[in-house]
Amino acid sequence: MNDADVSKQIQQMVRFIRQEAEEKANEISVSAEEEFNIEKLQLVEAEKKKIRQEYERKEKQVEVRKKIEYSMQLNASRIKVLQAQDEVVNTMKEAASKELLHVSHGHLHVIHDHHQYRKLLTDLIVQSLLRLKEPAVLLRCRNDDVNIVESALHPAKVAYAEKANVHPPEIIIDKVHLPPAPSHHNAHGPFCSGGVVLASLDGKIVCENTLDARLDVVFRKKLPEIRKWLFVQVAA
Repeated sequence: MNDADVSKQIQQMVRFIRQEAEEKANEISVSAEEEFNIEKLQLVEAEKKKIRQEYERKEKQVEVRKKIEYSMQLNASRIKVLQAQDEVVNTMKEAASKELLHVSHGHLHVIHDHHQYRKLLTDLIVQSLLRLKEPAVLLRCRNDDVNIVESALHPAKVAYAEKANVHPPEIIIDKVHLPPAPSHHNAHGPFCSGGVVLASLDGKIVCENTLDARLDVVFRKKLPEIRKWLFVQVAA
């Protein structure tokens, strides 16, 4: 083989090696481009996911704030409704309390009301005696009611003795009196619309049977019924 043939073969080998290198380089370039695109796509998707998560988080925060705001407004509305209902009920109670004054004040001016109030005092005393079941009790009343209470003592003792099948008890009218009826003079002080308070002589057992106490008992007992009647009627 002469030098020309050797040179030719060497050039062929060089071309082959160069072609192989170029093909390999192209493969590496294509592979690198594909990897770059895949990584870029993954980064873009990761950022998109982050953005979506951030948006969802903020959207949830907005929804939570809306729910909290709605709940606060709803509670505030409910409180206003309850306050309005309480005002209506208290107005009713005040009106009823004023009516009680007609029962206990009328006896000072009208004979019919005098007998009616004495009958009521008699019943209240009997009821108190039945609760205390004491042979001797202390009775407290308003200063204005002392005379009418004294006139109610005998029938009350007799009625109690018959109901309880005991001897008539001793009833001592206390020198300390219950507060007077409400008026402009004692608008902010203690008051009593009428009735009596009975206690055992040692003071350990007390039965408060004033008209105001009875009104409080009735209102507490009837409050659900009153609310239902008032506010269901309004809602209907």
